[in-house]
Amino acid sequence: MRARYRAQGLAEGDLAPEPYGQFARWFADAAASGLHEPNAMILSTADADGRPSSRTVLLKQYDERGFVFFTNYGSRKGRELEANPRASLLFPWHPVARQVIVSGTAERIGRDETAAYFRTRPHGSQLGAWASEQSSTVASRAELDRLYAELAERYPEGEDVPAPPGWGGFRVRAEAVEFWQGRENRLHDRLRYVRTEAAEGAEGDGADAEAMAGAGWRVERLCP
Repeated sequence: MRARYRAQGLAEGDLAPEPYGQFARWFADAAASGLHEPNAMILSTADADGRPSSRTVLLKQYDERGFVFFTNYGSRKGRELEANPRASLLFPWHPVARQVIVSGTAERIGRDETAAYFRTRPHGSQLGAWASEQSSTVASRAELDRLYAELAERYPEGEDVPAPPGWGGFRVRAEAVEFWQGRENRLHDRLRYVRTEAAEGAEGDGADAEAMAGAGWRVERLCP
């Protein structure tokens, strides 16, 4: 099984000054193309012993501070990120022959950010976050449905549902971001932003988005 890739590629001169700006361009292109769930990304983590695991999650926010997704902190990915915060994100935009690969470190976002996002979720999804102890075993589907029904009775449609204390967001702070563009003859373009020491020094508890946007990155081309 072989796919034909296009002649048009990605040149260094076409890139935004930093990876979040370039991601915004490609994300807009992916969304405009009609790609189903362009915010779906494969999150790879590893436990304290280095055993890896991967799953698909949804990107919900991004800015110069990093890429944000939400989960149950007691899930497998939540536990692994607590033990080993190194993570990888992959956006597999195959229909447009593009991929974005992010390597970085994950940390929990603030509870205020989590609560603000939780309020935007559909009512059913809010209840689902309470009903599911993600990654834990459950006796049957009927048991899961029973838990959801009890919550639906306790919090009917239109009533505020608080964010579960064990549920929230992780922000993956990028240390390297690769933009992969499929090309003819398997000579794909792979351009990778790598955070420099100047960028590391621009961060800290008091760093704001403007300072982060001006942080240093170098771009390197990788062989396909």
